[in-house]
Amino acid sequence: MTESYSTEAAHLEAILLVGGQGTRLRPLTLSTPKPLLPTAGVPFLAHQLARAHSFGVRRVVFATSYRASMFAEAFGDGSAFGLSLVYITEESPLGTGGAIRNAARALTSGPDAPILVLNGDILSGHDISEQVGLHVARRAAVTLHLTEVDDPSRFGCVPTGEDGRVTAFLEKTPNPVTNRINAGCYVFQRSVIDQIPEGQVVSVERETFPGLIESGELVLGYADRSYWLDVGTPAAFVQGSCDLVLGRLASPALPGPCGESLALPGSRVSPSAKIAGGTVIGPGAVVESDASVRGSVLYADCVVESGATVADSVVGVGAHIASGAVLRDVVIGDGAYVGPGNELLAGARVWPGVRLPPRAVRFSSDG
Repeated sequence: MTESYSTEAAHLEAILLVGGQGTRLRPLTLSTPKPLLPTAGVPFLAHQLARAHSFGVRRVVFATSYRASMFAEAFGDGSAFGLSLVYITEESPLGTGGAIRNAARALTSGPDAPILVLNGDILSGHDISEQVGLHVARRAAVTLHLTEVDDPSRFGCVPTGEDGRVTAFLEKTPNPVTNRINAGCYVFQRSVIDQIPEGQVVSVERETFPGLIESGELVLGYADRSYWLDVGTPAAFVQGSCDLVLGRLASPALPGPCGESLALPGSRVSPSAKIAGGTVIGPGAVVESDASVRGSVLYADCVVESGATVADSVVGVGAHIASGAVLRDVVIGDGAYVGPGNELLAGARVWPGVRLPPRAVRFSSDG
């Protein structure tokens, strides 16, 4: 096992990539960037920032683009997390590499320092100190966190040699050569970031990493089997929130004890309601008698009436689910109304403010 890096002594800096528009999570992201969506009771990034601090990170540069001002409004100077936060905005999207290069102008570390790069849509339980320690010990150009998945054909896979050296970045293929994939957390040598072209659209996955490998630079893989989840889809977003509440992934930012549910201050839940599966009940939300809510995220001020069923779903701010309605694996936008008798299934999405009148019809993403 690699020795952990003394991040406390080194004042490790990090770049946090949060510029995406989160189109796969619409309508949740129409008004809120994906990394700020309430997740297990706090903005998603609160979990990443708290974990980064626990591994000795003390300064974070946000690489923002979509609704950039909302990040500073949410986290300010970072003092609540014991961090110093800086915000750098892209005038136009620059890709992953371009965003890292653009944010690097706010770094204070020297050319030989390790720089942690985090993606703002990943939940991970891996040991950041070990990853940084491996990078420093081997004097790598870049060290990537790799995770193992059951179906690597849905991802680009990353084969490595016996010494951990990354040998290639392979696009999605029906017959992957390995089940290890890029997990989206990198440690760069600062000087390597400075070599990325400035002000240009650059992909680290398609350009920077393959280019380093081709030129003979040491690109390492830090592989482990800890908890890992990309929360880019509604189903994964709900799963991530529930896993945090259930304690499947520890987070210093969780605003309450782990358990079957997390009821935030100001929420009201009837004693006869059935709440389970890591459900979060947002501030001001109401769950009435005999309602059933399992494995779901209820945003602030929403209402789930008596006898309604909500499973594996997100109910937006101020939305109203009428008595007898059934939601399974769906997203309900802010202020929407789902009338009695509606049964919404299998990926259906209701846009903000939409009203579904009482009826006995099933809705799903398949029509």
